Amino acid sequence: MTAPVLEVRRVRKSFGGNLVLRDVDLAVEPHRVAALIGASGSGKSTLLRCINLLETVDDGVILLDGEDVTDPRVRADEVRRRIGMVFQAFNLFPHLSVLDNVTLAPRKVHGTDRRAAEEHARELLDRFGLAGKAAEYPDRLSGGQQQRVAIVRALATRPRLMLLDEVTSALDPELVTEVLAVIRQLKEDGMTMVIATHEMGFAREVADEVCFLDGGAVLERAAPERLFGAPIRPRTRQFLRRVTEAGRLAGAEAPAGHDGEVAEVPAPAEERSGPDVEAS
Repeated sequence: MTAPVLEVRRVRKSFGGNLVLRDVDLAVEPHRVAALIGASGSGKSTLLRCINLLETVDDGVILLDGEDVTDPRVRADEVRRRIGMVFQAFNLFPHLSVLDNVTLAPRKVHGTDRRAAEEHARELLDRFGLAGKAAEYPDRLSGGQQQRVAIVRALATRPRLMLLDEVTSALDPELVTEVLAVIRQLKEDGMTMVIATHEMGFAREVADEVCFLDGGAVLERAAPERLFGAPIRPRTRQFLRRVTEAGRLAGAEAPAGHDGEVAEVPAPAEERSGPDVEAS
């Protein structure tokens, strides 16, 4: 059995009295993609920030290639060298050119010399359709181009794991396709990824496992075909029905679930906080 690149074990996180992550478990093997879905506020972004050590977990363990990165003795900067993260906002440095944005971390953090860093950056920019933008500044680019640059910047450090946090949410609809095409290419290249997304059709296409978060817990997890086609939990079915009605799950009918009906009532409190359901 292949050892996971990432393991999240019983992770809990609170902000004040608000429990944001509730005993979350997750395992992602090499070259596989896990998609996190759920309503806004369900804990998807917080989970990614905990994995990248931008937030400190209150309880539980996060392992990267078997190393406990939540150990207080671990240097967060060393861990982040092995993880690429792309945020909802592009977070490009406005005073730096595209090329300088992409080469900054390899040069300053990884100690790569400028020539090698720029050569690798240009290869990535060319590969993702940005070869002519190396000398441009972020404010001269479209939102889709800026987000593609942000993805290239994360790739420039040759990460072991990529985390993508709602990377299309700030884009106009016509720009979403070009960013999703980049992620699709990463999947084909075998990049290990955890993706938080509201793009259900895309999650169904690229993910090897989909995790539905609700109230800070992973309520249900399964292969995309099972979770989107026949979810077990009433709350999962309710969420997917509403997504379908809103047109976010293209080409899909409302999921029927195992009992052939779609729940329209909120899940009881014990279901929202109970253990997650996994595919058999």
